Amino acid sequence: MDLPADSLAAVSRKVERGERLSFEDGVLLYKTADLAAVGALANAACERRHGGVVTYNVNRHINYSNLCTDECMFCAFGKKRGEAGAYEFTMDDILARAAEAVSQGADELHMVGGLHPDLPYDFYPAMLAALKERFPALHLKCFTAVEIDYFASLTGWPVERVLADLIAHGLGSMPGGGAEVFSDRIQRKIFRTKIKYPRWFEIHAAAHRLGLKTNMTMLYGHIETAEEKVTHLIRGREAQDRSGGFLTFIPLLFHPENTALRKLPKARPIHSLREIAVARLMADNVPHVKTYWIMTGLETAQIALTFGADDIDGTVVEEKITHMAGAVTPEGVTESFLRALIADAGKTPRRRDTLYRPLAPPAAAAVAG
Repeated sequence: MDLPADSLAAVSRKVERGERLSFEDGVLLYKTADLAAVGALANAACERRHGGVVTYNVNRHINYSNLCTDECMFCAFGKKRGEAGAYEFTMDDILARAAEAVSQGADELHMVGGLHPDLPYDFYPAMLAALKERFPALHLKCFTAVEIDYFASLTGWPVERVLADLIAHGLGSMPGGGAEVFSDRIQRKIFRTKIKYPRWFEIHAAAHRLGLKTNMTMLYGHIETAEEKVTHLIRGREAQDRSGGFLTFIPLLFHPENTALRKLPKARPIHSLREIAVARLMADNVPHVKTYWIMTGLETAQIALTFGADDIDGTVVEEKITHMAGAVTPEGVTESFLRALIADAGKTPRRRDTLYRPLAPPAAAAVAG
């Protein structure tokens, strides 16, 4: 859809003055044919906030089990017991992967899994405690809001009590998964058994009250409309106005392969670039916008660094959720590779910890990058 140039110019003036964009502005950003102009506007907004710095972290993903009681049409990860591809890690498996991560210089574990039908709640705080005892310096970013809701159902506790217990055992922050799209229509159609978006916000608000920082995501490239995505972004920034606890917004590319929605076409790189740009312009109070190369591919993620993304995730290693849906990206990359990728995009690479505090890279990585 090609819209009048003066419409985009009006949005540009609002961005330059630091004014908040409206719902109509967001829809225009999605529907204008001039993606280059949208990207340039988002890049300028990003550079005003962060200069030319792009951050990354050295992390390890551990998806501890894919056994799941939920059934979501967009998911290729969740399995039932006995189904082909189902797995669960023992505590020893988890500790061994954490030890490998530490040996490779990681400072963060990103840990999420399915809603396991058999594990008692006590397994999860015990897992955190075992990891912190063995590796006290590791930051544990664990459990989506969907998992926290499930733990509350297992225990009968209020969400804040569940979160406080997990924090006491080592939980350091929460990822943003499970948000999908904040739309009742989409929820009814493709993830009807999962928690609704008001519950997602309730859980993140509780985390923020307890001092946990969290992330926010949006799954794109399936049946959503531009209007629903803009509504998602506005609902997210309104929640951020209330709590200030979201660190990062992360658009997540839907991979239809191996899902019940496999007949849908996969969104193209040009769509991923627009998601990054619109997110940076609409989510004006979320400090960071991350490009998740596992889903988009490394080449698209690199270009996204000039479309409003100031962060790229991460060294990762052994990601399963997207790869079980057919992703052909690597399961991990080296720190030196990430630094070179950022530098080649004309940006300055900076290693960070989970809470976006700067860290010095190892000398070898700094030289290679």
